[in-house]
Amino acid sequence: MRISVTVRAGSGEEKVEELANNSFKVWVREAPQKGLANKALIHALAKHFGTSQSNVRIVSGHTSRNKIVTIG
Repeated sequence: MRISVTVRAGSGEEKVEELANNSFKVWVREAPQKGLANKALIHALAKHFGTSQSNVRIVSGHTSRNKIVTIG
């Protein structure tokens, strides 16, 4: 499954919210430095979809707040 994700790094909470079909907004606590926010994003999405972190991959937008992610 391919989804579009908007990430809010440095948030006070970690949560995943579905906005529309295959579009999500994810809040993570980690700062967007040295890939920490991307790792937290992968962890949050894996937890939300009930899969392992190795099944979640960022396809594009590694340095952007808007990303395309594949799951599965």
